[in-house]
Amino acid sequence: MIEQSNRPQPGEAAPYYSRYIDLVASGDIVSALETQLEETRAFLATISEEKSLYRYAPDKWTLRELLNHVNDSERVFAFRAFWFARGSADALPGFEQDDFVKSAAANDIDWADHVAEFERLRLATISFFRNLAPGAWAREGTASDNPFTVRALAYILAGHVNHHISVIKQRYL
Repeated sequence: MIEQSNRPQPGEAAPYYSRYIDLVASGDIVSALETQLEETRAFLATISEEKSLYRYAPDKWTLRELLNHVNDSERVFAFRAFWFARGSADALPGFEQDDFVKSAAANDIDWADHVAEFERLRLATISFFRNLAPGAWAREGTASDNPFTVRALAYILAGHVNHHISVIKQRYL
Protein backbone atom coordinates (compact mmCIF):
# COMPACT_ATOMS: atom_id res chain seq x y z
CA MET A 1 0.00 0.00 0.00
CA ILE A 2 1.29 3.44 -0.88
CA GLU A 3 1.78 5.71 2.11
CA GLN A 4 1.96 9.46 1.81
CA SER A 5 5.11 9.51 3.95
CA ASN A 6 7.11 7.41 1.49
CA ARG A 7 8.82 8.86 -1.55
CA PRO A 8 7.09 8.14 -4.89
CA GLN A 9 8.55 5.22 -6.78
CA PRO A 10 9.39 5.11 -10.50
CA GLY A 11 6.18 4.59 -12.41
CA GLU A 12 4.07 6.81 -10.13
CA ALA A 13 4.71 9.68 -12.56
CA ALA A 14 6.34 10.03 -15.95
CA PRO A 15 10.16 10.19 -15.74
CA TYR A 16 10.11 13.92 -16.61
CA TYR A 17 8.55 14.71 -13.22
CA SER A 18 11.45 13.20 -11.27
CA ARG A 19 13.11 16.61 -11.75
CA TYR A 20 10.56 17.94 -9.23
CA ILE A 21 10.07 14.89 -7.02
CA ASP A 22 13.84 14.68 -6.46
CA LEU A 23 13.85 18.21 -5.01
CA VAL A 24 11.72 17.11 -2.05
CA ALA A 25 13.08 15.23 0.96
CA SER A 26 11.36 11.98 1.87
CA GLY A 27 9.02 12.11 4.77
CA ASP A 28 5.66 13.60 5.60
CA ILE A 29 4.73 15.48 2.42
CA VAL A 30 1.95 17.42 4.14
CA SER A 31 4.43 18.79 6.67
CA ALA A 32 6.81 19.57 3.83
CA LEU A 33 4.08 21.55 2.03
CA GLU A 34 3.35 23.47 5.25
CA THR A 35 7.01 24.29 5.88
CA GLN A 36 7.45 25.29 2.25
CA LEU A 37 4.53 27.70 2.53
CA GLU A 38 6.16 29.54 5.43
CA GLU A 39 9.59 29.62 3.80
CA THR A 40 8.24 30.70 0.43
CA ARG A 41 6.01 33.37 1.93
CA ALA A 42 9.00 34.87 3.78
CA PHE A 43 11.18 34.72 0.68
CA LEU A 44 8.61 36.27 -1.66
CA ALA A 45 8.06 39.11 0.82
CA THR A 46 11.64 40.24 0.18
CA ILE A 47 10.86 41.01 -3.48
CA SER A 48 9.61 44.53 -4.21
CA GLU A 49 6.78 45.48 -6.55
CA GLU A 50 9.36 47.14 -8.81
CA LYS A 51 11.67 44.11 -8.85
CA SER A 52 8.72 41.81 -9.58
CA LEU A 53 8.52 43.26 -13.11
CA TYR A 54 12.12 42.23 -13.85
CA ARG A 55 12.93 39.60 -16.48
CA TYR A 56 16.52 38.38 -16.83
CA ALA A 57 16.32 38.08 -20.64
CA PRO A 58 13.96 39.56 -23.23
CA ASP A 59 12.20 36.24 -23.93
CA LYS A 60 11.86 35.17 -20.28
CA TRP A 61 8.98 35.68 -17.87
CA THR A 62 8.93 38.50 -15.35
CA LEU A 63 8.85 37.48 -11.70
CA ARG A 64 5.11 38.22 -11.70
CA GLU A 65 4.61 35.91 -14.66
CA LEU A 66 6.75 33.24 -13.02
CA LEU A 67 4.76 33.36 -9.77
CA ASN A 68 1.52 33.36 -11.76
CA HIS A 69 2.80 30.18 -13.45
CA VAL A 70 3.56 28.66 -10.04
CA ASN A 71 0.02 29.52 -8.93
CA ASP A 72 -1.53 28.08 -12.10
CA SER A 73 0.51 24.90 -11.65
CA GLU A 74 -0.58 24.61 -8.02
CA ARG A 75 -4.19 24.70 -9.20
CA VAL A 76 -3.64 22.20 -12.00
CA PHE A 77 -1.64 19.64 -10.01
CA ALA A 78 -3.91 19.91 -6.97
CA PHE A 79 -6.96 19.42 -9.19
CA ARG A 80 -5.35 16.36 -10.76
CA ALA A 81 -4.72 14.96 -7.27
CA PHE A 82 -8.34 15.70 -6.30
CA TRP A 83 -9.67 14.11 -9.51
CA PHE A 84 -7.69 10.91 -9.07
CA ALA A 85 -8.15 10.73 -5.27
CA ARG A 86 -11.90 10.76 -5.72
CA GLY A 87 -11.66 7.80 -8.06
CA SER A 88 -12.37 9.32 -11.45
CA ALA A 89 -11.13 7.16 -14.30
CA ASP A 90 -11.38 9.98 -16.84
CA ALA A 91 -8.07 11.24 -18.19
CA LEU A 92 -7.31 14.94 -17.82
CA PRO A 93 -5.82 17.22 -20.48
CA GLY A 94 -2.48 18.95 -20.28
CA PHE A 95 -1.94 22.65 -20.08
CA GLU A 96 0.43 24.78 -22.11
CA GLN A 97 2.22 26.97 -19.60
CA ASP A 98 3.27 29.66 -22.08
CA ASP A 99 -0.29 30.06 -23.35
CA PHE A 100 -1.56 30.31 -19.79
CA VAL A 101 1.04 32.96 -18.94
CA LYS A 102 0.20 35.01 -22.03
CA SER A 103 -3.51 35.06 -21.28
CA ALA A 104 -3.14 35.79 -17.55
CA ALA A 105 -1.91 39.42 -17.85
CA ALA A 106 0.14 38.78 -14.71
CA ASN A 107 2.13 42.00 -15.04
CA ASP A 108 -1.09 43.97 -14.49
CA ILE A 109 -1.57 42.37 -11.07
CA ASP A 110 0.33 43.64 -8.03
CA TRP A 111 3.10 41.41 -6.72
CA ALA A 112 1.49 41.40 -3.29
CA ASP A 113 -1.68 39.96 -4.84
CA HIS A 114 0.27 37.18 -6.55
CA VAL A 115 1.94 36.34 -3.23
CA ALA A 116 -1.41 36.34 -1.39
CA GLU A 117 -2.85 34.08 -4.08
CA PHE A 118 0.03 31.64 -3.63
CA GLU A 119 -0.66 31.55 0.11
CA ARG A 120 -4.40 30.91 -0.32
CA LEU A 121 -3.84 28.23 -2.96
CA ARG A 122 -1.24 26.45 -0.86
CA LEU A 123 -3.47 26.52 2.22
CA ALA A 124 -6.22 24.87 0.18
CA THR A 125 -3.74 22.30 -1.15
CA ILE A 126 -2.54 21.50 2.37
CA SER A 127 -6.11 21.14 3.62
CA PHE A 128 -6.93 18.74 0.80
CA PHE A 129 -3.90 16.52 1.40
CA ARG A 130 -4.21 16.68 5.19
CA ASN A 131 -7.76 15.30 4.97
CA LEU A 132 -7.10 12.71 2.30
CA ALA A 133 -8.17 9.15 3.08
CA PRO A 134 -5.13 6.87 3.47
CA GLY A 135 -6.04 4.67 0.49
CA ALA A 136 -6.43 7.67 -1.80
CA TRP A 137 -2.68 8.33 -1.90
CA ALA A 138 -2.28 5.25 -4.12
CA ARG A 139 -5.01 6.11 -6.59
CA GLU A 140 -3.82 6.62 -10.13
CA GLY A 141 -4.90 8.56 -13.14
CA THR A 142 -3.74 9.99 -16.43
CA ALA A 143 -3.14 13.64 -17.24
CA SER A 144 -1.28 15.07 -20.22
CA ASP A 145 -1.05 11.48 -21.44
CA ASN A 146 1.09 10.65 -18.39
CA PRO A 147 0.39 8.40 -15.40
CA PHE A 148 0.31 9.87 -11.89
CA THR A 149 -0.46 8.70 -8.38
CA VAL A 150 -1.95 11.15 -5.94
CA ARG A 151 1.19 10.86 -3.82
CA ALA A 152 3.43 11.70 -6.78
CA LEU A 153 1.35 14.81 -7.46
CA ALA A 154 1.85 16.01 -3.88
CA TYR A 155 5.61 15.67 -4.29
CA ILE A 156 5.49 17.32 -7.72
CA LEU A 157 3.66 20.31 -6.20
CA ALA A 158 6.38 20.81 -3.60
CA GLY A 159 9.22 20.16 -6.02
CA HIS A 160 7.81 22.55 -8.62
CA VAL A 161 7.90 25.38 -6.09
CA ASN A 162 11.43 24.41 -5.02
CA HIS A 163 12.51 24.46 -8.66
CA HIS A 164 11.13 27.93 -9.32
CA ILE A 165 12.44 29.42 -6.07
CA SER A 166 15.87 28.20 -7.13
CA VAL A 167 15.41 29.80 -10.57
CA ILE A 168 14.44 33.10 -8.92
CA LYS A 169 17.51 33.05 -6.68
CA GLN A 170 19.90 32.09 -9.49
CA ARG A 171 18.59 34.19 -12.36
CA TYR A 172 16.44 37.02 -11.05
CA LEU A 173 18.04 38.21 -7.82
